[in-house]
Amino acid sequence: MRLTTKGRYAVTAMLDLAIHREQGPISLADISQRQGISLSYLEQLFGRLRKGMLVRSVRGPGGGYELDGTPDYIKISHIIDAVNESVDTTKCQGAGNCQGGETCLTHHLWEDLSEQIHDFLQGVSLADLVIKNEVRQIARNQDKKQSRAHSSISDDDSRVNGSYIPETAL
Repeated sequence: MRLTTKGRYAVTAMLDLAIHREQGPISLADISQRQGISLSYLEQLFGRLRKGMLVRSVRGPGGGYELDGTPDYIKISHIIDAVNESVDTTKCQGAGNCQGGETCLTHHLWEDLSEQIHDFLQGVSLADLVIKNEVRQIARNQDKKQSRAHSSISDDDSRVNGSYIPETAL
């Protein structure tokens, strides 16, 4: 299967958005930190996801991105299609020139498999993933890790010239 990081990262970022949607608009910086995806790459992906009408941006303080629809409406195939990713198991990217410009013996088999994978992903929504216990546990762990990172930054901010200043004095 030929699914590049673009499709994987888009699905991961959208799942993060679905998991945290009750918190209001989510910043790409938060998604970047939780998922280990570069902020500039997320900006590119979310431009495509916005054009695909899967997310909407909210400007201003507390702004960020929200799902443009419910998690049960957004299918994984929609996300992959929105970022112009294809699920292609042929070695010729579906062009039919697998063997020196000719179609190989198994081209149609791999093409059918690509369609089956796409159909499978069309049957899986963000909501289907959000309710999985293992996904929820991973999200809780990521949130704890992010919370610890934020609190250590706050601790660092309360130190001046190497000496600690209590937060109440700030």
